[in-house]
Amino acid sequence: MKRLLLLRHAKTEDINKDTPADRERVLTERGRRDAPRIGRAMDVKGYLPDLVLCSPSTRTRQTLELAAAEFGDNVPTRFVEEIYDARASELIALIRDVPAEVARLLLVGHNPGFEDVARTLVKKSVDPETRALAAMLKEKFPTCALAVVDFDIEDWSDIAPLTGELRDFTRPKDLD
Repeated sequence: MKRLLLLRHAKTEDINKDTPADRERVLTERGRRDAPRIGRAMDVKGYLPDLVLCSPSTRTRQTLELAAAEFGDNVPTRFVEEIYDARASELIALIRDVPAEVARLLLVGHNPGFEDVARTLVKKSVDPETRALAAMLKEKFPTCALAVVDFDIEDWSDIAPLTGELRDFTRPKDLD
């Protein structure tokens, strides 16, 4: 079994004439508050990754740093340029290249790619709880939300659309 954790970056300043370039936007006070909370939730729920692949943007790095301080910051981490502004197909290709010995993979990145990849990979469920989580995910993948998707595969290269089981979808507002 493989577990994919998709963490969207925490809340950032809006883009306007006074903000830096998109890649350099920093977390807001809310974002700096939410990221450690989601990291604590990951720790409590046992969602500890074996490997982290993170977009190199400032906001994703900050999100990861704050979250990882809660779940364990000694996880091998790679900053991957391709995650920034990636479409679902590009993210899936990146996931397929992860070594088979990695059982739990955390990606830290951006929308719309993360929302699209989650929708692409998650299969429909008959379980009412899972359907409720999927409905929330389908409605919106907000900042600092975490989707947890399990796959009954031995190798990441076998990942395919509509084969993942949505195990959890945690939003910062769920932690209040």
